[in-house]
Amino acid sequence: MRTPNLNALKMFDAAARHLNFRLAAREVNVTQGAVAQQVRRLEADLGCKLFRRKARGLELTDIGRSYFGPVRRALAIIDDATDKLRPQGATLKISVTPSFAAKWLVPRLSAFEQANPGIDVQTVATEGLADFRTDSVDLAIRQGEPPTSDGVRVEFLAPLDLCAVCSPGYAETIGPVRQFADLTIHRLLHDGHNHWARLLEEAGLGTQTGHVQFNQTALAIEAAMNGQGIALVPWLLAEGDIARGKLAEVWRDSRSGSNGYYMISPQLQNAKPATHTMIEWCKLQVGTRARSG
Repeated sequence: MRTPNLNALKMFDAAARHLNFRLAAREVNVTQGAVAQQVRRLEADLGCKLFRRKARGLELTDIGRSYFGPVRRALAIIDDATDKLRPQGATLKISVTPSFAAKWLVPRLSAFEQANPGIDVQTVATEGLADFRTDSVDLAIRQGEPPTSDGVRVEFLAPLDLCAVCSPGYAETIGPVRQFADLTIHRLLHDGHNHWARLLEEAGLGTQTGHVQFNQTALAIEAAMNGQGIALVPWLLAEGDIARGKLAEVWRDSRSGSNGYYMISPQLQNAKPATHTMIEWCKLQVGTRARSG
């Protein structure tokens, strides 16, 4: 068995976090084919399959799942060692979900870099929870209820603000949507957060048939833009495509709650100055005032 190539391990790490070669390629700035080729080469070197190829993405095999954890930790150690060679405070490592990275953060990063040329931003796109003690992460942004862990600082970024979106062409075919129940006769695009299932159950409408399931919100949004149905997603992730005319908003959940997007970082005395800079910049981007957690 040959020693795995470091570049192949990085491609495997990105593919394992996204469970999608296209999104992994976007993160590491290569073609989708290059990621798939490196993963195949790694599988050949190891003599085992790491992924199962599925119609709408990837699934780790049992061997792939057990291999992913140590590889992720090893790459984090390398990143941490490299960070320590740079001037203190010049590097900011931010952990976000793949969909938040693709639909909100990455399109805005160039503006942050222009405003803060002295800060080198490293983005880690993962669904997993960040551990500030072992992952060398300076800031995490997650969707859900406000975290209550001790020893961290929590800043409110944006409400969940769910909206139903589809392509403009698809919107023309469904007619007016006067209430939530009007949506249920159409093709619903589900993501890993199961917002459709929760709202349908709350409305007493039960499980609907004819829906399509994706593991990530960004994929559901992509399918909606391509006229495949209606996705139920946070407005924060859809606003850019709505503004560009790629998506049409046909319904919005008017209820408010504590569920939303939160920025989590070490307590002030342990945080880098760059972390505070990123937090304030994010809040300005969404136009909200912080609610400390």
